[in-house]
Amino acid sequence: MIPGPFLLYLGHSDDDVGIKTSRGLAAFRRDDCVGEWRHDDCPLTLGLPRMDAAAGHAAGARTLVLGIANAGGRLEEALIADALLAIAEGMHVASGLHQRLRDEPRLVTTAAQAGVQLFDVRDPPATLPVGTGKRRAGKRLLTVGTDCSVGKMYATLSMRDALQRRGVTADFRATGQTGILIAGEGVPLDAVVADFISGAIEMLTPPRNDDGWDLIEGQGSLFHPSFAGVSTGLLHGAQAAAIVLCHDPSRARMRGLPHYQLPDLAECLAANLQVARLTSPDVQAVGIALNTVKLDEDTARRLCATTGDALGLPCTDPYRFGAEPIVDRLLQCFAPSTPATTASA
Repeated sequence: MIPGPFLLYLGHSDDDVGIKTSRGLAAFRRDDCVGEWRHDDCPLTLGLPRMDAAAGHAAGARTLVLGIANAGGRLEEALIADALLAIAEGMHVASGLHQRLRDEPRLVTTAAQAGVQLFDVRDPPATLPVGTGKRRAGKRLLTVGTDCSVGKMYATLSMRDALQRRGVTADFRATGQTGILIAGEGVPLDAVVADFISGAIEMLTPPRNDDGWDLIEGQGSLFHPSFAGVSTGLLHGAQAAAIVLCHDPSRARMRGLPHYQLPDLAECLAANLQVARLTSPDVQAVGIALNTVKLDEDTARRLCATTGDALGLPCTDPYRFGAEPIVDRLLQCFAPSTPATTASA
């Protein structure tokens, strides 16, 4: 476990989506976050007290979380300089960037001298199995998306919380760096060799016989040319009994690929169900999760209603309006007395 409390790093970021790791921790582990570290040229905020490394350490922060994503996931010079300041204050440093902290000699040397640790969240387990597709007990839900960064993690965590409030055993299974930091465990799928993606998810969600749910955080999109491979392996390894489609209605183009339009929701849902049926023939769609953060409330509620009517599924913004409509459908379709749906061998 990465020691808390945390100081969340925004640095010089000006991309609202690019700070999603810091934002996710502020949303789901707010009590563990003492403040945000942003420079004067950063227009973004998480609504936390603004402080630098010295103030963060004085406020009790034990770990600086580099909760940003930049082009290529690189450790830029300004970021390294700030991380060194945090280490000098006696803080650990955690990062979900593609470039590892351990590969930057200045950080390694300074951390060793200060007696603190460097945590590379994007490190997958050293040994992962190849997926088998064999049937396994348990009930699993997977969130899928029309694009990357459309709110799959928020939807998954919101459904977990809604189920737990009803007394249903539900566990969040993290597959990305932000989810791993929130949950304290998981597998960073975008760092897993392609042959082992489905096996990694099988390992992350082993058989269970307690009538509880594994709620699996989705990644990428079947319609995103850059990340569809990860999404496919995740669908196969999850053997999900249920899927929830996530979508950002304010977005017309794929993130990072402005020459690609987002898919039609019905087409996207059908494609995900088709791919999932390889290992889970009876998989069902149980809801649509919209990320309406950029819409006013009245517009957002109307869009949820019309989208749900069009697709014949409950539709909500799980984080903003609650996940109850989707959870209602899930529990209706998979009552505890009903044997768990499993994949054919």
